[in-house]
Amino acid sequence: MANITNINDLDMNGTYTYADYLTWKFSELVELIKGRIYKMSPAPSRYHQNIAQEIVRPLSNYLYKKPCKVYFAPFDVRLPLNGEEVTDAIYTVVQPDICVICDANKLDDRGCIGAPDLIVEILSPATASKDLNEKFHLYESAGVREYWVVFPKEKFILVHLLNEKGNYELVGTFEHNNETPTIKVNIFPDLELVMDDIFEN
Repeated sequence: MANITNINDLDMNGTYTYADYLTWKFSELVELIKGRIYKMSPAPSRYHQNIAQEIVRPLSNYLYKKPCKVYFAPFDVRLPLNGEEVTDAIYTVVQPDICVICDANKLDDRGCIGAPDLIVEILSPATASKDLNEKFHLYESAGVREYWVVFPKEKFILVHLLNEKGNYELVGTFEHNNETPTIKVNIFPDLELVMDDIFEN
């Protein structure tokens, strides 16, 4: 397939694979969820970026010289739901705001193939519905062990953990107040992030 340089040349109601995705050379950022195209928001706000930085910083410090690695968007995460590996059989590629991958075999020069251990999505008006619905179910079915949803305006974080049945359980709603000064990273029992640092601005 020839390279696509204009997003308007695509059928937004069509079904596409990761192989198609690799031919797209337009400037807009998009994700594929089960073959369907989802446009990403324009450049995130400064506050969004501040929050992302204050979550990535302690994760990076904690993981320094450890097997797990932290990445942030833009970073392609391919989620084959039935073990597919070839590009034309993968129908989902997303760009989480933040993700942690502990299995080095899932990493290659194009990003990650397979479920990260932790994903953090920071909501924006344009992505809220997708992050709370399509991505919630996608990450659950793909086997992402821990999923955080950050509400910047309201200053709270929902934390979901995958249970033994493969379903997400809400294990906490962490608000930015004196009653919850820290938030625990469940896949790393000895790591807590400071809520004041995350929402300081």
